[in-house]
Amino acid sequence: MALTLASAAQLLQQHHLLHEIVRADRWTLDAGEFEGSDTPFSSVTYDTRKVEDGTLLFCKGAFRPEYLDGIDARGLSAYVSETEFHERTAAPGLIVSDVRKAMSLLSAEFYGRPQEKLTVVGITGTKGKTTTAYFTHAVLSALSGGKAALFSSVDNCVDGRTYVESDLTTPESLDAFRMMGEAVNHGMRYLVMEVSSQAYKVNRVYGLTFDVGVFLNISPDHISPIEHPTFEDYLWCKRQIVDNCCTLVLGADADHADLIRQQAQRDRRSIVTFALHDEAKLTTPADVVASPADPAHTQYRIEADGVDFGLFSLAIDGDFNYANAAAALAIVHALGLDASPEALHAMEHVKIAGRMERFEDPSTNTVAIVDYAHNGISMTALLDYVNERFGTRHPNITVITGSAGNKAYDRRKEIVEAAQHRIGRFIFTEEDTNTEPTEDICKQMAGYVTDPQVEYDIILDRAQAVENAVTAAKSHPERLDVILAIGKGNERWIKRLNRHTPYEGDDAIFARLLG
Repeated sequence: MALTLASAAQLLQQHHLLHEIVRADRWTLDAGEFEGSDTPFSSVTYDTRKVEDGTLLFCKGAFRPEYLDGIDARGLSAYVSETEFHERTAAPGLIVSDVRKAMSLLSAEFYGRPQEKLTVVGITGTKGKTTTAYFTHAVLSALSGGKAALFSSVDNCVDGRTYVESDLTTPESLDAFRMMGEAVNHGMRYLVMEVSSQAYKVNRVYGLTFDVGVFLNISPDHISPIEHPTFEDYLWCKRQIVDNCCTLVLGADADHADLIRQQAQRDRRSIVTFALHDEAKLTTPADVVASPADPAHTQYRIEADGVDFGLFSLAIDGDFNYANAAAALAIVHALGLDASPEALHAMEHVKIAGRMERFEDPSTNTVAIVDYAHNGISMTALLDYVNERFGTRHPNITVITGSAGNKAYDRRKEIVEAAQHRIGRFIFTEEDTNTEPTEDICKQMAGYVTDPQVEYDIILDRAQAVENAVTAAKSHPERLDVILAIGKGNERWIKRLNRHTPYEGDDAIFARLLG
């Protein structure tokens, strides 16, 4: 059914969001009082620059009234806002208590409720969302003949073949429903998407119920005045996926797993659990288990409900990625699908640019790893991997790191504390510092270094920081040097002053210097 002023007002009233409809000096709850109330909107947008004849505009975020100046001449049909602007436009305004909730509901309606034509998997957690999404997407694509779409922090894919770089971990609701509609038009049957804590914090997935919701793990992250004020708020936002799914896949060893189970049981959600098991560690029983098949951890065995699915050797390094593989199989089981060995082994071919990418120069005994690790838990996991693979060779480890500006201030100390007793040198450098001075962030992180055995340098230019680490490593060919460049992955930009400025990329620099 087409979205009109009348149907939009009705939907908003059903969800107790509509205050009134305002036009000039007329305030009413009856959209039928306005001419053309049953005329379908031609487009929806939250960008005034895209307004054309018949557009419904959402005035969200830091919206300024002057953005509406002259907009009637371009054919604005109506707007949705928490503030009325009758002095700026003659178009009727749907005044609501929460414009983001309204945008999610109305966008879904405008694009024909595409989520109901897809089987949707939503994945949240502090670490592993992207890798689990790619693994799950690979298996579902194999099972469905390429009929699986993907929304991730790296790429979006709506046709099963074409990958487009994404801007957000979870798209704005309007963009998400538009892309879901495109996926339906391309014949997709499944959608796998990452769901960030911010997606719930700012209602990007409001009204969306996942066929399977996935809670991988949780640790403090994104704690700042502009993200989550406390860890409790962060966890609470993550936990909303439990209330908004039909079946929950849960990391059995996740912190606060007992609380999440209580919530799922209260909501009458069925639960499928997964875990990474190692004989050397006590672990929680789980429905799906990945465990090392050899002392070097080069292969893992994955079992589900006691059924052995065989040995797996992933193209992405890191034991923690086998936990993500176990999560992917748990998702397939939660969907009620029978996974063939061929479909499951599709995970072995998955590579994600900028995640656990390894570069080696045997002639100088240098190994470099590029990864998106950006907090304490991911730093620890990365160093655990280095220890497992190279520990017997006693490598000299250099960590190249910065931290995002204006947010997630806790990460700065976490990264240093997780690494400083396990490495030889820090190089503090630029990440996406935005409006916060790079030097201030680097000095703050350097101030957390308390181990006198650890060297540190501040090199503000990130490319120079990478080049410096490689030069230092090559000057000691008698030892194994491992360089870890974290936080940027394969991104070809650095965010400065709210703008993306070109950057060669950590991976590209290592490829140039090490081959």
